[in-house]
Parts: sequence; C-alpha cells; structure tokens
Amino acid sequence: MPAIEVAEQDGVGADGVARPTEDYVVVLDNAVVLLDGATAPSPELPSGGWYAGLLSARLADGLRAAPEADLAAVLAASIASVAEENGLRPGASPSSTVAMVRWTADRLDGLVLADSPIVVFARSGPQLLADDRIASLRGNGELQTGRDVRLRRNAEGGFWVAEADPAAAGRAVTASWPLAVVDTVLMATDGVSTGVDDYHLFDWPQVRSLAREHGPHAVLKAVREAEEADPHGVRWPRPKRHDDQALVVLEFR
Repeated sequence: MPAIEVAEQDGVGADGVARPTEDYVVVLDNAVVLLDGATAPSPELPSGGWYAGLLSARLADGLRAAPEADLAAVLAASIASVAEENGLRPGASPSSTVAMVRWTADRLDGLVLADSPIVVFARSGPQLLADDRIASLRGNGELQTGRDVRLRRNAEGGFWVAEADPAAAGRAVTASWPLAVVDTVLMATDGVSTGVDDYHLFDWPQVRSLAREHGPHAVLKAVREAEEADPHGVRWPRPKRHDDQALVVLEFR
C-alpha cells in the first residue's frame, strides 16, 4: 500500500460565509475516492455536500465489495443507488465531481468525472488525467449563469458530473498504468488545482515538491494566500473568495 497523506480545508459559500467543506475523501485498502459537491441548482434542494457524502460512502461500499471491478461500472451503480434511495431526478438534483484511484498487484487505474484532476508521476514524467469540459465551456463563455450550467450539465456538448443519471459514469475520463512505473499520484479538488490552472502559482511537479518538503497543507496554504491577496476577485475572477480544498498525495515509492 502506498504512503497516503490528505490535506483538507473549508472554503466559504457563494454568500462569503464560512461553512463546512463539501469535499469528501475516502481512503480504502486499495483505493482513494475524492468528491467535490457542487452548488445545488436550487436552494430548495439538498446541498452538493450532502450528495457527495452519500455518493462517496456508496462508492466505498462498491469498491470494498469488488476491489478490481471496472471503476465506471462502480460509479454508475453508485449513482443509481443514491438516486433511487433518495428520490433524485436527473436535472433537478445536487451533484458532485468524482476522482478515483485504485491499485491492484500490477496496475493503477484512475477515473475522473468533472473538474477534480489526478496527476500520475510515472517514469516518463507527470501525466494529467483530467476532464477539461467545464474549463473549455467557461473559456468559451458558455457557463456564465446558473441557467447555462443547468442546460449544459449532463448534456451532449456540455459537461458531465455525478448527479442522478448513471449514464454520466460512461462519460468519465479513465486511464491505467503499470504499477511498476508509478512513483507518485496527486488527487485534487478544484480549490487546489486552480493554483495550477488559473493562478499559475506552480506546476504539478512543483506541487509534488512542495508537498514532499513541507507537507500537502503547504500547497493549500499557498493557494489560500494568493486568494487573500485578491479578496475581490479582480486578478482572478471567481464565484467564491475561497473554495473548499482537498489534496491527496500517494507515494508508491
């Protein structure tokens, strides 16, 4: 089993008020599950954190029951189960990103759905496993309002996320590596990856170096300090001053 370190930090809501994190990390015997609950499409619905908590628990159950099962199949079954048990309907339910890493005796498997990336440091260098559909839509100005998000969530030409439709699992980005070539794996929610993708504070090799030298919380701190220096989102426009943060570092060697 790799050495695993987890760092988490609460963010704030869209109203700027502090609230408990809606990121979830579950560490299993041969897998790690990382979810980031999204803001619900309506204030009348349960929160994304509520949904992410239920889905992460269901994913953990599925991976424990079938440690080598296809990750997308486990995700589809988990989405269906949570939706059925809680009466959730596609298009009118809270949602969550999903990132999963699972290792067997000879292989590492990864799955990403929405914007919680995985970075695998192999002998050939760092390899990013990311779902860039949300970033592409934002870059094209197609996700400017809540209505834009609702129209494009789990829709052709839009982006895909865990919600109430198990078919979204089939749109996840997946990859596998021989375990023998894997050195380090990073898993992050967008409250951390924004430091690489948007703020350009560091690249992923520098994230690994910082985490190795000072611990993963140092990475969260660097992102948060950058945001504190831009409290009104002038340099880096963003919907919340601080997003929830979660970073997992898995050292296989």
